[in-house]
Parts: sequence; C-alpha cells; structure tokens
Amino acid sequence: MTDRASSDTDDLGRPGFNIRSLNPYLFIFPAVLVMVCGLVYPVVDAFYLSFYDWKIGMPFETAPFVGLSHFKRMIFDADVWESIWVTIRFGFWTILIEMVLGISLALLLEKPIRGASVFRTIFILPLMVSPVVVGLIWRYLFDARIGWINYYLGMVGIEPQVWLGDAELAFFAIVFTDIWQWTPFIFIIIIAGLQALPSEVLEASKIDGANWWQHILLVKLPMLKSIIVIALLMRLIDVFRALEVMYILTGGGPGRATELLSLHIYNRAFDTQQLGYASAISVLLILLVFGLSFAILVFSDPLKEKSDI
Repeated sequence: MTDRASSDTDDLGRPGFNIRSLNPYLFIFPAVLVMVCGLVYPVVDAFYLSFYDWKIGMPFETAPFVGLSHFKRMIFDADVWESIWVTIRFGFWTILIEMVLGISLALLLEKPIRGASVFRTIFILPLMVSPVVVGLIWRYLFDARIGWINYYLGMVGIEPQVWLGDAELAFFAIVFTDIWQWTPFIFIIIIAGLQALPSEVLEASKIDGANWWQHILLVKLPMLKSIIVIALLMRLIDVFRALEVMYILTGGGPGRATELLSLHIYNRAFDTQQLGYASAISVLLILLVFGLSFAILVFSDPLKEKSDI
C-alpha cells in the first residue's frame, strides 16, 4: 500500500505522475494513427494540390503554382454547378423514397409474424452486394437489347426503352438502382429503433384508445425522430460520396445527365488530366460532407440526450 501511494504522490503529498494514466491514450493511439494516415493526410494533400496545375506523368516539381485560380474557376464553372444540381435532384428523390419505403417496411415487419425473419433477410441482401457488382447487375438489366426489363415490358405490350441512352430515363435508372441498394439501410436502422422503444409508452397509448394510425403517427414516429434524422443525414452524406455504381452504370452520361459531383471530380482528374482543378472541387465536396457530418454529431450528441433525460 505504501509503495502504491508513493507512486501517486510526491514528497509533499501532491498528486504525482502515474504511468497507468497513459493507458487510454496508448489504446487509442493506433486508431488515431490510422485516421491521420488514411484521412487527414489525403485531405491536406488534396488541399495542397489544388494550388498547382499538375497532371499525371508530370514531375510535381515542374507543376506551375496557380494559387487560388482553381477555386475562382470553380465558382464560375457551369459544369460544376450542373453536377451539384444533378446530385441535389438525385439525393432528393432517392432519400425521399428510401425513407418512406424503409420506415414502412420496418413498421410492417416489426412484429414477430410468421416468415418475418425470411423477409428481413431478403430485404437486407442488396446492402451486402458490392457497389461494383450492383452497377454491373443493373447495367445489364437496363440494357436496351438484352436487358430483362425491356423483355418483361415487351411481354405486356410496352415498347423497349433505351434506358441508359436517354437523359431522363438514365436519371430514373440511377435513382431506382440507389433505392434498391440503400432502402435496406433505412430499414435496418428504423427496425432497430422500433425494437428499442419502451413498451410502457406503447401499452399506455393502446389503453388510451389510440388506433393503428394514431399509434404510429403520434407515438412511434415522434419517439423515433432523432433516429430518423440521423438516418436521413447519413444517407445525404452517402449521396455526395456516390461514385462506383454511377460510374459502372452510366459513366455520368448521356452527356452530363447523371454526372454526380463525385463522378465529375473523377472525370476531371482522370479523363481530362486536370488533377489540380479536380482537387479544388474535391475540397468543396469535403466541406459539404464535413458540414453534414457535423450535423449528425449535433443530432446524436449523447450529452444532450442525457441532459434531456
């Protein structure tokens, strides 16, 4: 006991250095190191690269310094704003439909009915498929010549459509594909929230005479408000990061009808070899994603939830 006390205090009885106090920092150091190497460094490097007009194959030492000209160019670049508008349209329709479908399916399958586990497994299967595989699957399904969608439409007397060759139809194709892939994400989050609701409140609403609609609209959904908002914001962040499926499915075409902001950055960097300018646009994307991430942290602040309790 004397040895332990002497290690925690000095000769005057003041608290001394205890090496065990470093244990939490030693445990989180590997995670911090991975975050710095995998996240902070690429972000800083992209910001640094945005000040240079550099292309692949060119020695970086010979790349001309352009200062803020890339950012000024980005402000007046119609193609950048068009890709932002396409991203906003894409996000509006996908998130709206995914939230409605995901919440509806969770409400229907929250009760332990026969076969519910089978339906739940089927609903989450698209979420397990690789984005590249998702893009390839739906690219062949939407193919104008050999696609199954046109085949089944022909069986009911509807003429085949050039899904990926028409601007509006291609936009519908990427929206439909994203809904198929990401509705299970909303379903999983909402059904987990439903199962965590306090049974006392639900039973009290039934005793008070609430019907099925009142039970959902006035009791369950208000109690799930924070979970719904977090799921919505997470999907909004994913919209700005969407790349693989759109690249495989349409490549941003026809024209720029399906070119999301992330895909526009990719095309600028590797198709036109404007890596410095693409880095400047990626800084804009980073700021957008950072703002949405900060919103998630605000809505999911555990200290705020404890104070409310």
